[in-house]
Amino acid sequence: MKVLMTGGGTAGHVNPAIAIAETIKRHHPDAEIEFVSSRLPNDKAVDLVARAGYKLNKVDICGSYKIYDPRNLKTLYYMMKSAKQAKKLVEEFEPDVIIGTGGFACYPVLNAGAQMGIPTLVHESNAIPGKAVRKLAPYVDCVMTNFQSTTEAIKGAKRLMRVGNPTLFEGDIETGMTLTKTSEYKQRVILFGGSGGSETMNDGVVSALSALADKYPDTEFYHASGKRDFERMKSEYKSNGLDKKTNVVLTDYIYDMKDRMKAADVVVCRAGAMTISELALLGKAAIFVPSPYVVANHQYKNAKAIYDKGACELVEEKNFSSGALVKAMDELLCNEEKIQEYSEKIKDFADKDANEKIYLEIKNLLNL
Repeated sequence: MKVLMTGGGTAGHVNPAIAIAETIKRHHPDAEIEFVSSRLPNDKAVDLVARAGYKLNKVDICGSYKIYDPRNLKTLYYMMKSAKQAKKLVEEFEPDVIIGTGGFACYPVLNAGAQMGIPTLVHESNAIPGKAVRKLAPYVDCVMTNFQSTTEAIKGAKRLMRVGNPTLFEGDIETGMTLTKTSEYKQRVILFGGSGGSETMNDGVVSALSALADKYPDTEFYHASGKRDFERMKSEYKSNGLDKKTNVVLTDYIYDMKDRMKAADVVVCRAGAMTISELALLGKAAIFVPSPYVVANHQYKNAKAIYDKGACELVEEKNFSSGALVKAMDELLCNEEKIQEYSEKIKDFADKDANEKIYLEIKNLLNL
């Protein structure tokens, strides 16, 4: 079996693709799988796909802007260029199936495959379908979704089904406990603002850790700032004395996330679909800080659905200045019963069969 995976930009698009690829490999160890991403230097596929051990191909593509933005001329140029590149890639690799996981990088590849009559499938993990998925829906053979709201928003699809979100987040708690000095602490907290990081959230985390690190000396705070804000954060840590706190760790990115998250008691993070799926599978108490910069504010909607079921804390960035993040963390860290309650309730949002549902649809497409 030859499979071409495509999707990229953020880890939220790349990790589901890797999860699908690993599921295929489990059923077909001899499967030949390659990936396609954008050529942008900050595309997380560049790093994550290499670490997963797959070949990565690239096309010249970028996102679009508001309708009258002159930068769309560059986008239009790249769309035409990437269409030719994608067609050439497909012709040379000759895949049996092409699978996309959203993001603008998947559009030219899936579009080329659909036009050439190759079985095509796209998965959308977010509550609001992205432009690429909406445009591809009438042409690909199957559209799969994570949220019911996404299913209802997609129009004109040949085949549409809700399967949940593919993940590989089983994790190993013993491995997680041996990372840094994690096992020495009674509680472990992970804090991160998405694969690229967020300046606003990082500043909020610095304020929170400055207030809470000494109050909870038996708690490890592990903060991933994102690579682009890492140097600034090192300076902020020094200015606030956090570099001297033995229970506070700053890193740019968490590559061993599945094990570290398995060992965590509380996770403070964005509310992307992939992150929520991972936390639900692992049963982790969460404080969600939705990104206000995403399409249709879908991260807030993701988090609100869980918050309304009493399964998490929800803090908006606009309330950072009033100390909302500090308060939420403080109230949760001193309440073991609440941590356990959130841990159990968020499991209701887990879909443990998503990987196999997707694999079965791939089998159906290929008549296996």
